[in-house]
Amino acid sequence: MEQPLLETTQDHHESRGEALEALSSSSSLAKRWEVLVMGEMKKVSYIAMPMVVTTVSQYMLRVISMMMIGHLGELSLSGASIATSLTNVTGFSLLFGMSSALETLCGQAYGAERYQMLGIYTYGAIISLLLVCIPISILWIFTEKLLLLIGEDPLISHEAGNYSIWLIPNLFPYAILQLLNRFLLAQSLIYPMLLSSVAAFVFHVLISWMLVFKFDLGSAGAALGIGLSYWLNVILLGIYVKYASSCEKTRISFSKDVFPSIREFFRLGIPSAIMICLEWWSYELVILLSGLLPNAQLETSVLSICFVVSSLYYFIPYSFGAAASTRVSNELGAGHPEAARLAAWVAAFLAVIAGVTASAILFSCRSILGYAFGEEKELVDYVKDMVPLLALSVMMDCLAALFSGVARGVGWQRLGAYVNLGAFFVCGIPMACVLAFVFHWRGKGLWTGLTTASLLQGLMLMMITLFTDWKKQAREARQRTIESRSQLTVE
Repeated sequence: MEQPLLETTQDHHESRGEALEALSSSSSLAKRWEVLVMGEMKKVSYIAMPMVVTTVSQYMLRVISMMMIGHLGELSLSGASIATSLTNVTGFSLLFGMSSALETLCGQAYGAERYQMLGIYTYGAIISLLLVCIPISILWIFTEKLLLLIGEDPLISHEAGNYSIWLIPNLFPYAILQLLNRFLLAQSLIYPMLLSSVAAFVFHVLISWMLVFKFDLGSAGAALGIGLSYWLNVILLGIYVKYASSCEKTRISFSKDVFPSIREFFRLGIPSAIMICLEWWSYELVILLSGLLPNAQLETSVLSICFVVSSLYYFIPYSFGAAASTRVSNELGAGHPEAARLAAWVAAFLAVIAGVTASAILFSCRSILGYAFGEEKELVDYVKDMVPLLALSVMMDCLAALFSGVARGVGWQRLGAYVNLGAFFVCGIPMACVLAFVFHWRGKGLWTGLTTASLLQGLMLMMITLFTDWKKQAREARQRTIESRSQLTVE
């Protein structure tokens, strides 16, 4: 079985701290620094590279289903597209955001060698998110009526309402899957996540094709296929967590401390959700605003293409952000402030390199990118004009995603929520509206506003990281895991 990358014995923690303290006094300062930096690069890369495959595999489940629905007809695709956008905003983004609280709680507990707390936090989080799924499910039942209320086409509303109802069973495995991912991520157990995600993706392609086309279930079959694939992923990870020797100390089990941990989870989970949802919602809002532009069909299509492409590229910096979150939270929990600082800046360096490389590849493909989504010359030319701006936004996303990961590792979710509120809704969205509707930059104006928001988000979080008192953060992390505000009684 796979063993965690990070050694967790007390000897390792002591030697790690001593190595960092020796930097200030050793005559071989440069050599020691090089050894530490290279070692940190390996640890960050070990987490980030498999995470790219893991996150893309999980994201592609819904993309594959949308592709299959597209072959059923324009009405089915329109209804599913609207339902997907609405369910993302009101459900999936909320669960994804709240689950990020475990990056702080489990990551710092693991670094502090409070291994039993990982299982307790995760069990409490599962109970919490399953309860959150209930009101979301009720809301989705009334999707058709909500769309009719805002003046949407009745046929499209009916199709979207049906698809949303069939998506309800997906909420519960999705919530559990996100929490299991964070539980394993905190321990640097990446490869079980990678293998289970790839297996679920392969299963999804086969089962969705059968449900949609062989059993003639249409869009309902596509939604059902997503849920079955999520459950398969959950089952595979659940078996690993239950029987793997690498999870022996952190096993998820019920105890009397689970219920107090729920309060601690919500204390970080709510600002985590706000932090992530504000960014997620801003992109959905821009897609809706594009429908108000002249030649709305073309503008909406092009911005949707930009959104799909940027989402796929975003998983690269997001994975480095996840690595930064894990490494920073582990080192703070272990009481190593200098190691946490080093992990943050090494991950930032690697994320910038990845971002520049991704942007260069995207820019070099600007002439052919449009053909992947259609053959109309107007569409292809417009996409070509948007690619330079899109490539720039990919670079900005690298900074934003990376330092958002650092914020989750430290426990700055509340601060991150304020940053995202200011970057996207105080600055980015108003700027996008002015450029698009006042200066008539159309889709370019809308996307420029989003790019500016990402730049501000990244810069603000970077400045916060730059001026952080890491010793203070380490003390707070130790207090959170050992003294524990929720007064857990783990022995």
